[in-house]
Amino acid sequence: MTDRDTLLATARAELYSAVVADTLDSLGHREQVVAPGLTALDDSLTMCGFARVGLYMPIYHDDETVNVYEHEIALVDDLKPGDVPVISCNGDLRLSPWGELLSTRAQVLGSTGCITDGCVRDVRQIREIGYPVHCGGRNPTDTKYRGKMMWTDVPCVIGGVRVESGDFVIADMDGIAFVPAAILDEVLSGALAKVRAETTVRDELRAGARLSEVFARHGIL
Repeated sequence: MTDRDTLLATARAELYSAVVADTLDSLGHREQVVAPGLTALDDSLTMCGFARVGLYMPIYHDDETVNVYEHEIALVDDLKPGDVPVISCNGDLRLSPWGELLSTRAQVLGSTGCITDGCVRDVRQIREIGYPVHCGGRNPTDTKYRGKMMWTDVPCVIGGVRVESGDFVIADMDGIAFVPAAILDEVLSGALAKVRAETTVRDELRAGARLSEVFARHGIL
């Protein structure tokens, strides 16, 4: 496996959004968790991967010059194993930029999930293939006549967090945390150390230790 493959396998096996959020906080990065409102289509799935940003703008018509799907198709076809499309619609819930067929192609390419602050459609089919998606809502309308992806691999803001392609993301039933690429090694090392220490804390609590004693000993809650 490549280093990226190993990182993703380790994160998927051991980490979750809360411990990553705590580690980001401890390092002074306290604005990296997406505001509540983007929810998982399937709470049982955890998403770990690397952002690929697509930025939408609203439109109100379509004709032969608009070519509404061009950038969306190009982004999906360019996904690499471990990539997570992060589709910013600036919270426009008229837009459903993600559905079953995009999920199918993305999954075949090894994408580990999708995040959008727009809506999603084809929810039943996406759940059936087990592809993780977090979204702002559900809406059966197409983006045609309503929105177009205009840029890819540019910075965006989603749920109050600035995201760039290459940033690490972990998303589960608790929420979504983004880790800037420049601090990824430090954050993941700290998060792994914390989650492994929490195992010790959990074992002591199960053995009957007082919470105050355990917190004084380990500083973990």
